[in-house]
Amino acid sequence: MPVVNSGKVLVTGANGYIAMWVVHTLLEQGYTVRGTVRSESKAKHLSKVFASYSEKLEIVVVPDITKEGAFDEYVKDVDAIEHTASPFHFKAGEPDELIIPAVHGTTRVLESALAHGTRVKRIVVTSSCASVMQVQDTPRKFSEEDWNDAAIAEVREKGRAASQPAKYRASKTLAERAAWDFVAKNKEKLTWELVVLNPPYVFGPAIHEVGAPESLNESMHDWFHSVLKGSKDPKQLSTIGSCWIDVRDLAEAHVLAIKKEEAGSNRIIISEGPWKWQDWIVAAREAGVSPPVSDDSYEPSKAVHHILYDTTKAAKLLGLKYRSIKESTRDSIEDFKARGWL
Repeated sequence: MPVVNSGKVLVTGANGYIAMWVVHTLLEQGYTVRGTVRSESKAKHLSKVFASYSEKLEIVVVPDITKEGAFDEYVKDVDAIEHTASPFHFKAGEPDELIIPAVHGTTRVLESALAHGTRVKRIVVTSSCASVMQVQDTPRKFSEEDWNDAAIAEVREKGRAASQPAKYRASKTLAERAAWDFVAKNKEKLTWELVVLNPPYVFGPAIHEVGAPESLNESMHDWFHSVLKGSKDPKQLSTIGSCWIDVRDLAEAHVLAIKKEEAGSNRIIISEGPWKWQDWIVAAREAGVSPPVSDDSYEPSKAVHHILYDTTKAAKLLGLKYRSIKESTRDSIEDFKARGWL
């Protein structure tokens, strides 16, 4: 299947934390971008940030991504699609508040591409390691063969009483399964290939519109308060952790996923590696900031990481290079200082 080394790319939810970096990376590499936003007001910041690329950037309003035919007009003359639009927060009441927009938003893009995307060669969907991992008491390395069926079971059993992480993880798992099911059902008619990227926690500087720390996206809100504001106690800093990727590396992976022929039709975990909160505290100190809470008894070599990911496929198919905790911390702190938050 042909790759997409140039041309026009549709980016859904283009004003989001990850999506803005995807747009930035595409524009830097010479692509023309059509970005969707939910309202005209959401378009203003995009236009301002990418003013120097005004001839290469088109912004369109799609008020409801779950509506049938929502993307029909906007897939007709694009060569690739980067679908990043999906809710990520821990404030849902009913699980469907997250599940419906995640699942239907994904399938609507694929439906439109099948019916009207005559030029589309590659579609990249931003999933998550939330659809891969399962919470457990013993260390385990997960791969692309794993699925988070436990989260789906929890929301089906408990409904509104399910934990917030389970609601989010179920939404990502169900949305990704829906994407692969769509491809399997329509494989004889498809003229494009699907790639799904599964990142863990995403950290790094923001270029989307955010006026205060409390308005940061979920992952960076947690980072800001845990690392720089002391919201965790010392024991939590050395025991709580997961895996991560810098948002700029994730954006680069999105572009590589349309440029690399061998990436087609693959589910790909992309992760720099594991961390505990204390690792970020140490990096913040090296960047010249003194976090209010620390666990100086922490020994990185003795840390037990319960969740790890096999990134062999990402290395083979994308050849992605990852930024370090030190670099991501330094750049995030510089961003916060420029905003007057530190």
